[in-house]
Amino acid sequence: MLLPALLALTLTQAPPPLTTVAEQSGWKRTGRYSEVESLCRAFPKSFPGKVRCDTFGTTPEGRPMLALVASADGTLTPAAAVKKGRPVVFFQGGIHAGEIDGKDAGFWLLRDLLNGTTQPGVLKGVTAVFVPVFNVDGHERFGPNHRPNQVGPEEMGWRATGQNLNLNRDYAKADAPEMVALLKYLQAWDPLVYADLHVTDGAQFEPDVSVGLEPQKTGPQALRALGVKLREELFTELESQGHQPLEFYPSFLKDDDPTSGFAYGMPPPRFSHAYWAIRHRFGVLVETHSWKDYAQRVKATRNVVASLLRLVARDGAALRAAVKAADAEGASGKVREVVLAWENTEKSRPLAFRGYAYERATSEVSGQPWIRYDPSKPQVWNVPYFADVRPALTATLPAGGYLVPPAHAARVSQKLTAHGLTFQRLTRAVPAAEAEQFRATDAKWGPQSVEGHQTLTVKGAWEKGTHALPEGTLYVPVAQPHVEMVAHLLEPTGPDSLLAWGFFNPHFEQKEYIEDYVLEPFARELLAKDATVKAEWEAKLKDAAFAKDPRARLRFFYERHPARDVRLRVYPVLRTQAAPAGLAAAGK
Repeated sequence: MLLPALLALTLTQAPPPLTTVAEQSGWKRTGRYSEVESLCRAFPKSFPGKVRCDTFGTTPEGRPMLALVASADGTLTPAAAVKKGRPVVFFQGGIHAGEIDGKDAGFWLLRDLLNGTTQPGVLKGVTAVFVPVFNVDGHERFGPNHRPNQVGPEEMGWRATGQNLNLNRDYAKADAPEMVALLKYLQAWDPLVYADLHVTDGAQFEPDVSVGLEPQKTGPQALRALGVKLREELFTELESQGHQPLEFYPSFLKDDDPTSGFAYGMPPPRFSHAYWAIRHRFGVLVETHSWKDYAQRVKATRNVVASLLRLVARDGAALRAAVKAADAEGASGKVREVVLAWENTEKSRPLAFRGYAYERATSEVSGQPWIRYDPSKPQVWNVPYFADVRPALTATLPAGGYLVPPAHAARVSQKLTAHGLTFQRLTRAVPAAEAEQFRATDAKWGPQSVEGHQTLTVKGAWEKGTHALPEGTLYVPVAQPHVEMVAHLLEPTGPDSLLAWGFFNPHFEQKEYIEDYVLEPFARELLAKDATVKAEWEAKLKDAAFAKDPRARLRFFYERHPARDVRLRVYPVLRTQAAPAGLAAAGK
């Protein structure tokens, strides 16, 4: 009789099906990646025909990258979603694997949506695609001390990947194998809303979640209006549930100084939500507050995603029509200007922000201001909020497109393909074509490596001229749905251009030289026979710094020598006002 009794006891103590380690522990712990793998297998068994477990990639350390696709009527593939006109919401956890709220919130929410205990019927109007952990290898660098300013869980993963790359700096340059796999998967599903689930760093205050959503202040006007509507209705629901949502990331304008206030930020496309917004879809950055406990943070994340699913299910037709129109505008070739960077205006408004009492004094340890909060004493901070943005850098696009020389075609084509952009190859050489080249008048290297790259910032101008186009040159037309991404990658001054990330650095390094003993007599001959150069030389000598710098003085003459490198500091990608002859069929 003992064995049946033990069996009965075991059955009564077994956790409910599809219940996570987080739930079983009372939101004290989170599971390892093996739990994601087992749940991804278990969901389709529990809800046959309504869930699919996808493997969309493999990490550098050999782990599967998994996604759950859920739909009440079995719309579980991109093709089926297109055929039915079904809106798609894509949400992911663990891009920074220490900020793991999204993983446990997503499993909890999907289970309750599928069994009908929350929002019955929502999954009949929307397909949910859920990536529990994007940064899988970072997730398995598991430990108790990875997020010291975050309240729970007891152990969690690491911010960066096994290659020590920050995936939420990688959307534009697409270096990480994980990113290349995700971008391909995103393009296949083409979700109307892409939500990236995080946890903040920083100060202590009352609001428990921020939701950055674009387009609202940037992008096509029709999408902005829909973005504002989506965000306002989302916030109304969250507030009715007791949350205090913020529309901006709550980082002080000056570190550790609440009086400096806050600003609405529009980052470049290296970041998830900015990247997806640039593609004429709705990018959402969800940031729960690190000082709230794990249970509260997971609940906030769940509620944000649940509301997004409901609102998109309701308004899917209008959202789909708007993004289709924006894509058509890009494909028409009518987009002639693209904003590459945004900045805040000088205008601010007072903001009553619910914080806590604090003291700020000089630290005897660091010698810098040190702030201490008292969460037992709520306090309203009256601070400035800079809510408005304006273009800081705008590129005027060519009527045709960009020309990438064969020497760089293989590498650039990989990036274009990763982003689903269209390009063609020249099947025969064009001896002379009208095109523009960019010559830098100023080039500054980043002082240290960033994500494995030495970054480069340039100033200069495009110059018209005639250029030979070798066979194998890539032509990247601007007349394509995601023209904004073409500009961000190929306009040299953009903050996330391939040039800015260092892909063309050798073209800004001097490789050939002229010895001083050659330049010395050349300088004397040139000054003797060219009055214009002599006048320029005498004017330069009035600059004391130039006059005292022997290298600068000789460079003045090097730049006028016929043997100088005329291609130094010339960006190798050209711009053209028309498609060249001899193009192969378009590819991706």
